Amino acid sequence: MYTEIVKIIEGGVIGDKEKVFNYAQVLADNLEKDGDASLSKKIRTLLTNKKTRMASLDDFSTKPVDTESRMDMVDIFYPETLTDEPVLKPFIEEEIDEFIKSYQNRDEILRAGIEMINSLLLYGPPGCGKTTLARYISYRTGLPLVIVRLDGLVSSLLGSTSKNIRKIFNYASKRDCILLLDEFDVVAKLRNDSYELGELKRVVNSLIQNIDNFNENSVLIAATNHHELLDPAIWRRFSKIINMDRPDKNEIMSLIKSYKEYLNSTVVNSKKKLKWLTDAFEGMSHADVKTVINNAIKKAIINKKESVNNCDILNEIYLYKNHRIVSENEFIKFLLQYGVTHKEVNENFSYSLRKVREVSKLVE
Repeated sequence: MYTEIVKIIEGGVIGDKEKVFNYAQVLADNLEKDGDASLSKKIRTLLTNKKTRMASLDDFSTKPVDTESRMDMVDIFYPETLTDEPVLKPFIEEEIDEFIKSYQNRDEILRAGIEMINSLLLYGPPGCGKTTLARYISYRTGLPLVIVRLDGLVSSLLGSTSKNIRKIFNYASKRDCILLLDEFDVVAKLRNDSYELGELKRVVNSLIQNIDNFNENSVLIAATNHHELLDPAIWRRFSKIINMDRPDKNEIMSLIKSYKEYLNSTVVNSKKKLKWLTDAFEGMSHADVKTVINNAIKKAIINKKESVNNCDILNEIYLYKNHRIVSENEFIKFLLQYGVTHKEVNENFSYSLRKVREVSKLVE
């Protein structure tokens, strides 16, 4: 069996999928002969699932490229597992669940004589989970996610951008998939914008035509941070439109709790500390919250700390917002404002209790 394992590794290193599958099959056979039916079954199941998925991806093996720059115009994402589940407001969660179930039951919907349009427009500030949500829908539906790269799509050559749009839609029509058009406003701007060239107006017309003719068994998702720039005709092409806004306090609290395995128990078990942290994060995007907590965790690992406490996170919030310690007094004020005790300031940041008390008097 060592031979099979070595051959599987060799195949993986050189990218020879057939070699990996063939020797994995031999390994499963040998394990079954040796009485390890359970592991053999697991390998066969994995091979069956992987073979199906890799065959699906083979349809996308030759990516479209921009003629001028020779850059790939798409990236392919096929989630094996869900690593980053979006934190959504309850009504948005219901809307997305309904959208996914509509796709999964599309045959019944069509038999009922209802037009089936699988398109979703997401808009809102940067970092509020639009791409994460697209990956989540990909995971739930089992469809590969084709992410359009705007740096490869938009060409400086007149006429080439429209051609690139057509290339992408033709490519995405090779098999059922989710086509994600991120930063959608770049190619879907108002056609009556007097500052835009006529060619860019033709780009929007080309986009609309391709959306109308897109594979009905696939899903189209568009995401934008500037919905006010979109042409009115574009809005009508989407069956569901969702505003992905900054997280409210409940969402922020859920995001904090999702890191509970790394956080000090006093953080997640103390309602007061959790509330103060939530208040400190208010106004930040989903991505901002994750970045701050990840920074705190990385710093704790580097400093050999067993867990992250509220002071660690508040420190990172302050640095993220201000990029530096503006002044010691301002920093201490910030900590005290969000529930850090005099003793905690002293122990975590080495400021003397006398100094902390003096700052505290100024806060009061």
